[in-house]
Amino acid sequence: MHLSGPLTARWTSYLGVLSTLSAVYTPAVAVKEHDFKKCDQAGFCKRNRAYADHAIASSSWQSPYTIDPNSGSFSNGQYHATILKTINDKGDTVRLPLTISFLESGTARVTVDEEKRQKGEIVLRHDSTARKERYNEAEKWVVVGGLALDKTARIESEDNTQLTVKYGPTSNFEAIVKLSPFAIDFKRDGASQIKFNDQGLLNVEHWRPKIEKAPEPEKKEGEGSEETKEAEKPREEMKEEPNGEDESTWWDETFGGNTDTKPRGPESIALDITFTGFENVYGIPSHTGPLSLKQTRGGEGNYQEPYRLYNADVFEYILDSPMTLYGSIPFMQAHKKDSSVGVFWLNAAETWVDITKAKASKNPLSIGTSAKTNTHTHWISESGLLDVFVFLGPTPKDLVTKYAELTGTTAMPQEFSLGYHQCRWNYVSDEDVKDVDRKMDKFKLPYDVIWLDIEYTDEKKYFTWDEQKFIDPIGMGKQLESHGRQLVTIIDPHIKNVDNYPVVAELKSKDLAVHDKKGNIFEGWCWPGSSHWIDAFNPAARKWWATLFKYASFKGSMENTWIWNDMNEPSVFNGPETTMPKDNLHDGNWEHRDVHNLNGMTFQNATFHALQSRKPGELRRPFVLTRAFFAGSQRVGAMWTGDNTAEWGHLKESIPMLLSQNIAGFPFSGADVGGFFGNPDKDLLTRWYQAGAFYPFFRGHAHIDARRREPYLAGEPHTTIIGAALRLRYSLLPSWYTAFHQAHVDGTPIIKPMYYTHPSEEGGFAVDDQLFVGNTGLLAKPVTEQSKESVDIWIPDNEIYYDYFTYDIIPTSKGKTVTLDAPLHKIPLLMQGGHIFARRDRPRRSSTLMKWDDYTLVVTVGRDAKLSEGDLYIDDGDSYDYEKDQYINRKFVFDGSTNAITSTDAEGRDTKSIKEGDWLKKMHGVSVDKIIIVGAPASLANKKVTVESDGKMLTAAVEYAPAGSGRAAFAVIKKVGVSIASDWKVNLA
Repeated sequence: MHLSGPLTARWTSYLGVLSTLSAVYTPAVAVKEHDFKKCDQAGFCKRNRAYADHAIASSSWQSPYTIDPNSGSFSNGQYHATILKTINDKGDTVRLPLTISFLESGTARVTVDEEKRQKGEIVLRHDSTARKERYNEAEKWVVVGGLALDKTARIESEDNTQLTVKYGPTSNFEAIVKLSPFAIDFKRDGASQIKFNDQGLLNVEHWRPKIEKAPEPEKKEGEGSEETKEAEKPREEMKEEPNGEDESTWWDETFGGNTDTKPRGPESIALDITFTGFENVYGIPSHTGPLSLKQTRGGEGNYQEPYRLYNADVFEYILDSPMTLYGSIPFMQAHKKDSSVGVFWLNAAETWVDITKAKASKNPLSIGTSAKTNTHTHWISESGLLDVFVFLGPTPKDLVTKYAELTGTTAMPQEFSLGYHQCRWNYVSDEDVKDVDRKMDKFKLPYDVIWLDIEYTDEKKYFTWDEQKFIDPIGMGKQLESHGRQLVTIIDPHIKNVDNYPVVAELKSKDLAVHDKKGNIFEGWCWPGSSHWIDAFNPAARKWWATLFKYASFKGSMENTWIWNDMNEPSVFNGPETTMPKDNLHDGNWEHRDVHNLNGMTFQNATFHALQSRKPGELRRPFVLTRAFFAGSQRVGAMWTGDNTAEWGHLKESIPMLLSQNIAGFPFSGADVGGFFGNPDKDLLTRWYQAGAFYPFFRGHAHIDARRREPYLAGEPHTTIIGAALRLRYSLLPSWYTAFHQAHVDGTPIIKPMYYTHPSEEGGFAVDDQLFVGNTGLLAKPVTEQSKESVDIWIPDNEIYYDYFTYDIIPTSKGKTVTLDAPLHKIPLLMQGGHIFARRDRPRRSSTLMKWDDYTLVVTVGRDAKLSEGDLYIDDGDSYDYEKDQYINRKFVFDGSTNAITSTDAEGRDTKSIKEGDWLKKMHGVSVDKIIIVGAPASLANKKVTVESDGKMLTAAVEYAPAGSGRAAFAVIKKVGVSIASDWKVNLA
């Protein structure tokens, strides 16, 4: 949701509107790129790019950073030394403490700080109370584990030029640390994978005093006075940079009429990181553009700007662009055939990343081989520490697992949150909500959650209701509850600054808001008009925030009320780039520039924990959606891709955007179905629902100016087709929930790109318009182009593939594309042989009402007909009882050699020894209703099968359909009747 129109134009009309507390909304206008900085408009980015240009262009360039050879020490898996930065021709240096940590997981961490200055050594502006040291608390917010040191790591060799450290679980990783100039070469099995400072672009802008230049006395043309020369003399003596360097943005910087004061002066960090022999790199969401990241330096098809990571309110964003968006995860992965490596750049300040590719120098002794491509990346952050984690793989799964060890995994969600969410800005009254609820039932359209945007409040005051329109929120909530449905209300971080509003009165009296550079409570403008922003970095603010969500405080909320955190980049309508001034101050007197990309996560975190404490003893999993995010946000909720547009291009772009989120550790992600801005035609809306059925977070949403577009308004045949997409999602919820559980356990993506599932197949490394769902073998290729009635789907292996709906065998082979018919009513969805996945086939109006329904298992027989496997995870979908063994986790195996299907505990637990609670006891009454075997052997024709369970022998009937007209043979074992919670065996022989 966003105020629309160009940034400069909208203010004239909006300030007056907001002051009268009325709402006037202007038509949406696409984002203007000039409202947001380019690299050369951000002083630190411009300086570091120029530094890189100079270094790369000069054949004699040598990095001015060396390790003091007398400073190094190694102990218990950690290397400490001091890097000396030479700052002038006299040989003066700045001391930069270096720590390289080798972790038990095989991850390496490289941290460069700056020695603390003594009091008075740095000249700060009189109006600033900002901290002097570099920001060093990102780890506190982001890293939750995985930091145990590898005490078996050892120095393999050392001389006066370099040292080699062996580390990793099997000691097959190496870090070769070069002393002069400082550089690191990370190797796996003796081969270089990642290099630091290989191009010599390391740059730590060190502390320096601000020297006020004396005013120049009048002089005749061509003359310089002795007074001027004397006044300038100290400045000349302090000069540490090459003559001619632009210092104009060292101490302040202006953009769009806003001036950013910089009391600490220039303090950026930059480093070049080379992925040796890797042509494809992925990650660093969120941006539009392909999953395999583009080059950012000239050339046809390349971007002209670096990728920018600076959370911002970029409404109706443009496509195929490195522009910043709402969230940032500085985790990049590189992949080549059978090898993956990655880096995680732990820095929450504004960051830019350049990407270039070049052929490596060919070894003249290597006859008959071609030079491989290296990918060079240049990371530039405005402030903070240089803090980089290095992952040496070798598989994509290794990367996401090790990253998850550090930053945490996806929170185990409420099961309802995987269903369909119905939202718009705004449902206008409680009667409107109840009417939508009734009509979704009337048209047999399942959904789980209905959402309320900002208009439900009393004049944009959060934790209140518009009493003229939402007369009975409890009655509204109870109707939803009776249908097994939930309500989500929006709560943003800006608090309306107005009299007779207890929330803002407490915020101010308790001093819990963000401050401006002078230490006063910051005042800006957002939806309510004049506003203050809660400082969620402050523990006292988070504690107070939790009190506001208690049912007695947020009157009208209920146990089925959940929260949407929007505008938390933060969005400030009259701020620079529509966000908060960088010289604002947070808890601990850290500047906003240091923590900007963390801000959204801290707010979502505060809300998440607030929902856990609404009522004593109510231990339920919260649901909180966020727009802004950072590494670690996956621990506390879901995200969506922000204010997209009802255009085919935005539908198409949603697939690589969500795949990027999944591989970057935040898989609970979605895009606004239908497009937020504008009015989709019926075909676009229908295709978007078909794609949305494969988003981990599935929500339809629309702008206040958009026409109503609830699915039942589409008319026939579109409503029926949309309904089929919704029911497909609901029937597969058991498999989606199982995929979420796997993500919760080890960070595995919920939807997976081809390079992740088939890391040996080079033809799939750039494929980003199709996906696998969990471990089901379901391969989806949504239709994302107008008037298309077929799709070309790339097949990654020689396994057999079946059409999900018809059981037709898809004639194809490894590495080939196959064209599938896809008229409007058809979703291109294939089943890969060799899998077993679970469904619930009885249509229901919500997931809550499916809680005790029986299951269907689908077995897809592989090409060799030998082994098919699958998993099913179940818990109560609401509480934390799964942490007390109150869950079901089954492993299903079809063994073609024994002609049997078995169900056992996936973890090998003795389930009979578990003390069962009420939910687990009741689940024994939930059965496997039927088993569908696609590619069934002919031996199943005209027979019954035996079922063994709990020492009993049963029989079940089989309906068999022979192969024909391209369709595989299939069998349906009916009324299997075994408990989903038990061990059992179906003998097909």
